[in-house]
Amino acid sequence: MLVLSSLMEMKSHPSADDLIDYIKADHPNIAVGTIYKILDIFVEAGIIERVRTSRDIMRYDMISEKHHHIYINGSDNIIDFYDPDLDNLLEGYFRNRKIPGIEVDDLTIQITGRFTESNKDNQEI
Repeated sequence: MLVLSSLMEMKSHPSADDLIDYIKADHPNIAVGTIYKILDIFVEAGIIERVRTSRDIMRYDMISEKHHHIYINGSDNIIDFYDPDLDNLLEGYFRNRKIPGIEVDDLTIQITGRFTESNKDNQEI
């Protein structure tokens, strides 16, 4: 429960190291291996997902509702992007165009970009 509640409190896409540091601040005796095992169990159970940054750092995502990710070039920032119209467009496209031998289970878009000059200080979308 500690790992799950910590993921919920962090409200970001923490790396395992970020999560370990967060948990160890209040629970210094917890074994690092235990946290890794729990993360693996959560991924296998579909409770969280692994996402990889453009710098090849593994992070964890707890948001279960449909969304896409914007990866900020040159950083480890990952921003959640929600767009039901885009979701409907993608689903309709693949419903009408079958991929031979493949049944599509889910569609997500990986968007890469950078903050505009007007948004460099705010860094929100």
